[in-house]
Amino acid sequence: MFSITLKLMKKSARMLIPAGIAILIGTAFIAATFLFGNAMNDALAAQNTAQLGGANYVISPDSGKDLTDKDQDYIYTRTVNDFQLDRIRATEGVKDARASYAGSVTVTRGNKHASSYVITTAAKRTLLPVTITQGDQPADSNEIALTKSVADQLGVKVGDRVTVNSQAAQYAGKTGDSAGNTGDAGDESAQNADGTSSHDGDSDAASGASVLSDGANTADSGMTVRVVGLTDDPNGAYAYYGGASVLSDNVITAMAGSNDFGNLPVYLVYLDIDDASDTAAASTVKQVSTLLPKHFSVQSRAALVEESVKSMSSGETSITTIFLLSFGILAMLVAALVIANTFQVLVAQRRRTLALLRTIGANKSQLYVSVLFEAGVLGLIASALGVGLGIGLMAALCQSGLMKATGMTMRLVLSGPVFTVPMAFGIIMTVIASLGSARSATAVTPLEALRPIELTDTRRAGVVRAVISVLLIVAGVALCAFSVWQMSENIAGRDSMADKQYPLVLLAAIIGCALIFLGLVLSATFWLPVLMRGVGAMVALAGPSAKVAHANIQKNPRRVAATGAALLIGVTLVSTIATGAASAKQTMNEALTTRYSVDMIAAGTDMTGKQASEAAKVKGVQRGIYAPTRMMTMKDADGKSLSVLVVGVDGVDALRKVVRSDLSGVTIDGDSVLMPKYSAATGKDIPLDKSVTFTAGAAEAQADAANGPSGNDANGSAENGNGQSGGTQTLTLKPRKVDYRRIASNYAAVAFVDASHFTNGGIKADGHIMLMRIDAEGAGVALNDVFTNVQNVFSASAGVTVTGPVAERTQWETMINGMMALLVGLIAVAVLIALVGVANTLSLSVIERTRESATLRAIGMTRGQLRRSLAVEALLLSLVSGVVGVVLGTLFGWLGSYMVFSLYGDTVFPFEWATNGVVLGVAALAALLASVAPARRAVKTPPVEALAEA
Repeated sequence: MFSITLKLMKKSARMLIPAGIAILIGTAFIAATFLFGNAMNDALAAQNTAQLGGANYVISPDSGKDLTDKDQDYIYTRTVNDFQLDRIRATEGVKDARASYAGSVTVTRGNKHASSYVITTAAKRTLLPVTITQGDQPADSNEIALTKSVADQLGVKVGDRVTVNSQAAQYAGKTGDSAGNTGDAGDESAQNADGTSSHDGDSDAASGASVLSDGANTADSGMTVRVVGLTDDPNGAYAYYGGASVLSDNVITAMAGSNDFGNLPVYLVYLDIDDASDTAAASTVKQVSTLLPKHFSVQSRAALVEESVKSMSSGETSITTIFLLSFGILAMLVAALVIANTFQVLVAQRRRTLALLRTIGANKSQLYVSVLFEAGVLGLIASALGVGLGIGLMAALCQSGLMKATGMTMRLVLSGPVFTVPMAFGIIMTVIASLGSARSATAVTPLEALRPIELTDTRRAGVVRAVISVLLIVAGVALCAFSVWQMSENIAGRDSMADKQYPLVLLAAIIGCALIFLGLVLSATFWLPVLMRGVGAMVALAGPSAKVAHANIQKNPRRVAATGAALLIGVTLVSTIATGAASAKQTMNEALTTRYSVDMIAAGTDMTGKQASEAAKVKGVQRGIYAPTRMMTMKDADGKSLSVLVVGVDGVDALRKVVRSDLSGVTIDGDSVLMPKYSAATGKDIPLDKSVTFTAGAAEAQADAANGPSGNDANGSAENGNGQSGGTQTLTLKPRKVDYRRIASNYAAVAFVDASHFTNGGIKADGHIMLMRIDAEGAGVALNDVFTNVQNVFSASAGVTVTGPVAERTQWETMINGMMALLVGLIAVAVLIALVGVANTLSLSVIERTRESATLRAIGMTRGQLRRSLAVEALLLSLVSGVVGVVLGTLFGWLGSYMVFSLYGDTVFPFEWATNGVVLGVAALAALLASVAPARRAVKTPPVEALAEA
């Protein structure tokens, strides 16, 4: 029986090809997903261990031990001195040792600035995690090896001198406190004590500006160092930072705000041990271990690599793999509909052959197994080809170097699941999809061999299917309605489940949409043919070709429903994502507009008037004002201290040009200050007395450095009532409150005073701010271009940041567009398979209607008319299903947007004309292309020959 089945497959090979293509695409996607996960795991493991450089052993916190909080505190407060590096280097068998400490600095040459991540140096290049491409690594004092990108940015070459700064060093220089280190010793991306990985492998010094060093430089001028080399990061050890520069010990000490390298906090030390002999290496490790603080041990590089791979198995890459696999499974489910169609027609077309087999002795079970065996063989062949295609695509991706832009060098890593999972899934799905056809094969009786073949499907859809579909739709609608009701109650401020159990309410909405969609797909047999019949009746008026197409679609409603449902799945998902993305952008745009009163601001200590003038000329910047600022503190009516950015402006008229708020009836003079009604930090009303006193000076500067710009200054400043005393500036004014929002979100409040306070010496400016009103649409430019161009204007000033709703909106839209492109790209695989299904349906229809097509040709139908009839049939199948998918997707997208974005503001419910139009256009074009091959087959055979074959 199996040999007969294989012969039947060979005879029907052309009919099996479309189904095989559907399986191939789905399994290729699944195989590529596993390969991508393997490559990501391999790249991340290599990246995590790349910071070891040439080290073959690492001193790190003990792993696998139950450490108390006290033990953890002890571990992460160890310094370089605790590791006795001189004694370790002197130990027999130790070639070199490098304490791991890092941070961020600003590198300056002339009027150019660049940020760079910096790490400690080593006696030998091999122990560095970066490669010295030119020159040498720092060996003496006041030396730096710059990353090539920073050197190019600054126009620096080996032998030049640059200035380095950091916030920790600057703070230490101002306060005279050089003993404290503000580095974050817990920031790690090599192996931690528990074998997991986090951010980077070096203890992290504070980022930013400058240092008091050698008695020759001030805290503001930084430290001048000589460039002795250029570095590259080929292994991505510091890909997040664009590579790392190497500093000599005295410079990195100064950048950490310290005066002794031995006081720097470290918890990783990299070792280069002579391991030519395992016994000698073990002896060296044992000697080094006796020199270590408690809770530290020496671990081999091989052990670290193994732990890194283990950590990846339950890390972010597995989540990525599962996410991608969900789309692969979706593709296979759509493929199953195509496969089911194929086998239904195969069994129907072989009815006479199957009946003859029954006549010569084949029983029902043999026919049943024969169909399943055929499905299994098809699944095996197509899945194997799919796995090969997946491997080929992933190999091409790795060789192309496209992933290098992400800082990762990926390579092809084969594993068992790459082969077993896609092939098993492909075979199982193919066999499951053929079960219905196998049952149909067993219903064929020997007498049917004598009947003429009639492939028109006259079976009626089952009552059970109808009942289940209705129940699913009703349950889904009820869950969605409940979720919407709970959210509306929450928004109205009434008691609601969404207030305390929001995830459950959101989950109910998701399940509701899934149930509705599943119910519609199951009931497609009922409503989709009716819908196509109605549309086809109107199309039939266009001429004989359209009338034939309309009649053909009505002949097999079950197959029409299955083909339409396959396309419906993909289009609905694309439309849902597009609608959700559009709603997210528009809703968040509205929310940002209401939460900010200024479109865009630029602020910083080194902003210049020339830069402000250039920014005002940027196309899309409608108006702008440039003003001096001072960070000050004040106390509200409740005695709570707030950090306030005081801005000097030339009257309220200047402010009206850029602030989107009601400033009518408001004045700003020498005795008053304009204050916001609500705090940008808490959103709560700021209680004020009849007068407020702003304080700035040494105490304020110290408190601000400790608390951050948006924190509350608990220390405040001593007020002496005279306005100036002991280096402290005070200013007492009458407040006038107006509801303007988040001028600068880094501060609890932004207060506007008359500019004369800055010009007469009452307040000493420590920075400047530029407030801008943006009209990108009126200027005919993209909002993103305005933001980018303004950023470019201030690029020469490292301390200037550009923020505001325009900036946040640009970043938000970039993120949304990126996610949408990824998801739509993944779902496109399912749409592609569905369109293969359209081609499959047309091909099978042509094969079934060989006699009918011949008869039409014999009575005068031209080849062109026959081609047009198939094109119209394809368009009806794709466009009707596509339009239904767009409607469903839009409704689902609106519901999802309301459930998520109503928390942030008034939800916008857009219809994404562009994306939906593109989807329908692609579906129509693909359908027309899908009709070409079947049409060629239909018109190729002469009518007399076709009638003889039928």
